[in-house]
Amino acid sequence: MTVTSASSEIKIELHQSPVSDADRIQALETPGFGKVFTDHMVLARWTADKGWHDAKVTPRRPLELDPASAVLHYAQEIFEGMKAYKADDGRILLFRPEENARRFAQSAARMAMPPVPEELFLKAVEELVRIDKAWIPSGDASLYLRPFMFANEAFLGVRPAQEYIFCIIASPVGAYFKGGAKAVSLWVETEYTRAAAGGTGAAKCGGNYAASLVAQAEAAKKNCDQVVFLDAAEHRWVEELGGMNVFFLMNDGSVVTPPLGGTILPGITRASVIVLAEERGLRVEQRPYSFAEWQDDAASGKLVEAFACGTAAVLAGIGLVRHAGGEFLVGDGQTGKLTSELRQQLVSLQKGVTNDERGWTRLIPA
Repeated sequence: MTVTSASSEIKIELHQSPVSDADRIQALETPGFGKVFTDHMVLARWTADKGWHDAKVTPRRPLELDPASAVLHYAQEIFEGMKAYKADDGRILLFRPEENARRFAQSAARMAMPPVPEELFLKAVEELVRIDKAWIPSGDASLYLRPFMFANEAFLGVRPAQEYIFCIIASPVGAYFKGGAKAVSLWVETEYTRAAAGGTGAAKCGGNYAASLVAQAEAAKKNCDQVVFLDAAEHRWVEELGGMNVFFLMNDGSVVTPPLGGTILPGITRASVIVLAEERGLRVEQRPYSFAEWQDDAASGKLVEAFACGTAAVLAGIGLVRHAGGEFLVGDGQTGKLTSELRQQLVSLQKGVTNDERGWTRLIPA
């Protein structure tokens, strides 16, 4: 019998020796990205006979895995990326966490894993943030949250596992890219691909990112900040960066972004940008956009700005584009006006600076 139901009740086990206030304050001064972690984490278990159970916030510690755990052999693993923000008035806010819960469930379905009920997912995130709220930085920084799930059954057989662990860890973070608002440079990858039709491109699973690393290493050799992938079938159509979606602003006021179709991750920042751009009166076109078109539009001046977007980086302007045949600039090579304005608008919503008329922010109770 397979059980997927779960109680939203979460047991609290507080750390008896948390990081001292002085050490925490020092760590928050220059947290970097994904290098510093809070005192606690969330753990919950799923088994075929019990469903989700034993959910708790517990002191952060190493996980003990059997060498035959299915995740180590068949990569049944998914994750999410989201942030908690501290408003100037002290409120603690999440940004569209329901969308993270839904995407997590969709990723689980694609990877033949049991979905975490939305109520449990949200309750777990809220409890962890509430307990470790002292770790949330002020100013432009935030608390990055990493919910993830993996197959934990000790079994060497090619089938969906019968045991899983759901976990959330938290990390105070600063800017994702060095240089802050400086435009990033891209390497256009024409040999390696990130995802193909019918694959796992729309799921947020570790394998997609592992497949991108060799291309990202090549981008680094070319002195580029990120890699941009083309489609697997024709190596012609722009899809996404190693971990971000991409947008193009034309001189007629239209905005183009590659369409979702199973090979591109449905980014929550992407969806938010589309709404904000349309509210500005811009025409957003979700359509295929070729690399040849990108080059021609940049050369003619039709392409005014381009930017990448995602939870970690928010919005990052694209300045220089390198490829096997040469390189070119987008606009003047700097972060564009619309990119800066959309980024500021989004950050102001996330941090509670402006009124949230869309119901996108979620207040964490004290």
